[in-house]
Amino acid sequence: MKLISYRYKDSVAIGALTNGHDITPLSDIALDMVSLIELGAEGLSQAREHVNQANEGIALDDVNLLAPIPRPVRNIMCLGKNYAAHAVESHRARGEKVELPQFPLIFTKATTAVNGPFDEIPYDPGISTKIDYEAELAVIIGQDGRNISREEALSYVYGYTVMNDVTARDLQRQHKQFFKGKSLDGSAPLGPWIVTADEIDDPQNLQVTCAVNGVQKQEGHTSQMIFSIAETIYQLSKGMTLLAGDIIATGTPSGVGFARTPPEYLKPGDEIVCTVERIGSIRNRIAG
Repeated sequence: MKLISYRYKDSVAIGALTNGHDITPLSDIALDMVSLIELGAEGLSQAREHVNQANEGIALDDVNLLAPIPRPVRNIMCLGKNYAAHAVESHRARGEKVELPQFPLIFTKATTAVNGPFDEIPYDPGISTKIDYEAELAVIIGQDGRNISREEALSYVYGYTVMNDVTARDLQRQHKQFFKGKSLDGSAPLGPWIVTADEIDDPQNLQVTCAVNGVQKQEGHTSQMIFSIAETIYQLSKGMTLLAGDIIATGTPSGVGFARTPPEYLKPGDEIVCTVERIGSIRNRIAG
């Protein structure tokens, strides 16, 4: 199923997308997406029953799609330099020795960074003029778990979505770490929906792309990840409980703006489209 959060007639609700253009409301099952996720397999079973029994739905064109999880349970967990080519381009752009990470490079984005799949990305030149794009596959955790084995890791995945890990590169350099430069309001467009895990037989076999103003900038494949999704869940859950509804962004392919010659940063009016094969696309414009 494709599960969405949406605004319709001044109300926020969750639903399932059917036939690509109709929504079956699921608010009788849960009030929000995290509550639905916490219901686990039973919640998905009820959702499928609602879809099968629905006589008519709401047209997708009549709603405003929100991020599937507008208010995450906690910060989005992200992997840095998880594609070898991106790790290489990042080090070279900074004049550093090229080294691939031996363990997942983990940082977080604030919950207030979450943005809708088609909403504008805020732009304030008084804060940053070096805004960059990063197309990513994001993983939604479906149940609480700690010390999860590699073999069991994918069974903890509820579904997948698309994220643009928008980054203020100047702030990232100034603060000597990732959090501030990754956490400006609206810097995590997410969506357009959650595709449940049963629809993705192999998450390491998906193309990831990003285009700016119609020109492709990134093209990668999840098979190129240094740390697979299963390995990432294994590493993250060591001694730390993952929660139902957690969002894990799995890294971006090469082609980001700051590593280009000359660097290419986003400016007001630019349109960024991030796509993950079999999941969907998000399309966001830089405000201003």
